[in-house]
Amino acid sequence: MDDELRAGLSSPRKTTPPELLYDALGSALFEAITLLPEYPIARRELALLESHAAEVASIVASQGDRLDVVELGPGHGRKARVVLERLAERPTCARFIAVDVSEDALHACARDLADVAGGGVVEIQASFLEGLARSRDVQPQSRRLALFLGSNLSNIERREAPGFLSAMRESLSAGDWLLMSVDLDKPLAQLLPAYDDSIGLTAAFNLNVLSRLNREQGAHFDLTNFAHEARWNERERRIEMHLRARNACTVNVERLGLELRFDEGETLWTESSHRFSLEEIGEWADSAGFSVHRSWISEGWSLALILLRA
Repeated sequence: MDDELRAGLSSPRKTTPPELLYDALGSALFEAITLLPEYPIARRELALLESHAAEVASIVASQGDRLDVVELGPGHGRKARVVLERLAERPTCARFIAVDVSEDALHACARDLADVAGGGVVEIQASFLEGLARSRDVQPQSRRLALFLGSNLSNIERREAPGFLSAMRESLSAGDWLLMSVDLDKPLAQLLPAYDDSIGLTAAFNLNVLSRLNREQGAHFDLTNFAHEARWNERERRIEMHLRARNACTVNVERLGLELRFDEGETLWTESSHRFSLEEIGEWADSAGFSVHRSWISEGWSLALILLRA
């Protein structure tokens, strides 16, 4: 991550990779965010899964051969549990493979899912695409159901999303499945509070990036000089999370050998969250080599659960 971090901090518009948000504290803060009334995304997604997991299991396990479940970014495995419990009713599920950059998250997931992963839990500490590719070597004879939930596609740049789906397809075999959730276009008045909540949890989540840079990279950020800011970019159809400098300052990042100068009001861009339409997802999936088998949409908060077949 150091090369990506150095490039982002050195660019005219300073950025950090979104993975930097998710250390142990960041992951815990995000879990708390999912409980907020302003952030119904995780609850709506879980409700969709609970309503349709039996149908998903019936579809993906219909051929009767062995099936490995691979989740990219499983957190504590709450969503995977719903799918695994339905698959456990069928003699097809071999094991659960968790892919995450966080070692702590992997260990927690393995512990929490041990009782429902009949074939055991395999931990792969890697980025999403690297981990999905490596999952082929766990049991080459098994088909796979990949889970890409948490609306994680939203955090990928729109121009890169089609290529990301193509790369996922390259790591899957014909007949494998991909179950993904996608946050759809919705009114800004509904969307913006989800990234700027009233009690400041999202602000703490965002500012934790600076704490992590101070701790891991020898940076000298004064957290009191930076404020959380959520912006809507209409042209790109995305929420952007920034940390805005209240006053001009200079920050040394010792491990990277950088001296960063911030003007008053200048921001550090930490994450983007895009919104999509079902039509564009379908077009990208088709170009990548997937077929859309089924999709389900949550009422009240436009979020889709989409089952694709390679």
